[in-house]
Amino acid sequence: MKTIFEHIKTVQAKPHHIRKRVAFTTAGAVAGLIAVVWLVGSVSTGVFALKPTSFAQSTEGPAVTVVGENDTGSAGLAGAAAAPAVQDANAPAHIDIVDVAATSSPQAQQTTIPF
Repeated sequence: MKTIFEHIKTVQAKPHHIRKRVAFTTAGAVAGLIAVVWLVGSVSTGVFALKPTSFAQSTEGPAVTVVGENDTGSAGLAGAAAAPAVQDANAPAHIDIVDVAATSSPQAQQTTIPF
């Protein structure tokens, strides 16, 4: 049985294309071994298992609330900031669409990107 040092000396005496093949085969075998150990460890700990979610439960109920201009609810930035504070923590998720009249027309500005 050869020691690792004797095997390395034997490989060093071979032509370049043989040494290259041995190097790539060894690197591939080590990478494959690491991948198999990682995969077995991940599967055994349940990392790849699908966990049940409550997404279906959280989307039940009304999904969209529309607030018009004539509503007496809170409006503007203060109303948007206060919205999470007044909502029930157990309420289903929803999207609020707020219609707001534009106060001024947007002006196009040129953007300069320095390099």
